[in-house]
Amino acid sequence: MNPLQVLSVCGQSVWLDYLSRDLIQSGELARRIGDDGISGVTTNPSIFQAAIAAGKTYLPEIRRLSSGGLEAESIAQRLIIEDVVVAADLLLSVYKDTGARDGFVSIEVPPRLAYDRDGTVREARDLWKAVGRPNVMIKVPATSAGISATRQLLTEGINVNSTLLFWLGPYRRVQEAYLRALESRAVMGLPLDSVASVASFFLSRIDSVLDPQLTKIARGGTAAASTAASLLGETAIACARLAYRGYEDAFSGPRFQALAARGARVQRLLWASTSTKNPAYSDTRYIESLVARDTVTTLPPETLDAFKVHGRPTIMPADISGAAWMVISHLDTLGFDMQRVGKRLEQEGVRKFAAAYAALVGDIRDRSGRAPSREDTLRRNA
Repeated sequence: MNPLQVLSVCGQSVWLDYLSRDLIQSGELARRIGDDGISGVTTNPSIFQAAIAAGKTYLPEIRRLSSGGLEAESIAQRLIIEDVVVAADLLLSVYKDTGARDGFVSIEVPPRLAYDRDGTVREARDLWKAVGRPNVMIKVPATSAGISATRQLLTEGINVNSTLLFWLGPYRRVQEAYLRALESRAVMGLPLDSVASVASFFLSRIDSVLDPQLTKIARGGTAAASTAASLLGETAIACARLAYRGYEDAFSGPRFQALAARGARVQRLLWASTSTKNPAYSDTRYIESLVARDTVTTLPPETLDAFKVHGRPTIMPADISGAAWMVISHLDTLGFDMQRVGKRLEQEGVRKFAAAYAALVGDIRDRSGRAPSREDTLRRNA
């Protein structure tokens, strides 16, 4: 059996962390859905910036929309929405066959709104309406403003992918937003079974930040050297395993069971940033270490193909929190505060997506042959 399909047998869904018009028009997305069991698609500004900059597929429409008077950011949103609509239609049968558990496509609110609660809500409503498909999720970063917006959107019945999670504190707040939204809907007599959400926990970025600092300590010849060396490449997986334990606690107790009795679904953890950045590590490390029931792993094409060839899926051991907490405890003794690390990574993630989105808008403006408008300049500097 294809190792990707084994993940499904283990209770873990596989979503593709990539989308482009070439992927759709070539039939590759449909093939991956059929042959590899891909049951969802995630996107972000970096993905679309790379897709639009890489080829000429989008060029005729960019010029057509530009000649019609649309500004660069409006063109970007139009192109993204069109791709998401087609992908959602391709996955609609998965959505129906899985009872609305899978088959989702994620689309992100512009990163400039990451710290704007009301702006996020307005933009998410507009995206939800523009896509017009039940199997779409609006990606909202788990900043304080984003979590508040997430609760409002879920209360309104808009599916949300809470993204840029790196540590337990923000993840607990995302869980709370989801549960409170469901409770509000229950009080209002609204259905709960139509609301879907995932919480996207990022992996390789954590090790990419900490490993260089741990390596420096390991080479320093101090008493902490051996401890630091033993922690290389271990932090992201430890954090993810603690997050999964938190998931089990939140969605097994009486509070959620009361909601489940009315049709509520769990908010699954989604493992993001699964491509290995350090060539010294296995290219399937962040998949094989985190195979767990009721989770999603989202894979860029190259990581997906690697796992398909030589992946060895094994269910994550049930009792993993003790060893995971030991990793965090050792980090603490070395002076690493994971709350601060997580906050730094969240802020860096927002900045990176904002830069990619600005580059996307800039590429479209260059290809349209138009000078930047005052509105484009204001948006870029916002």
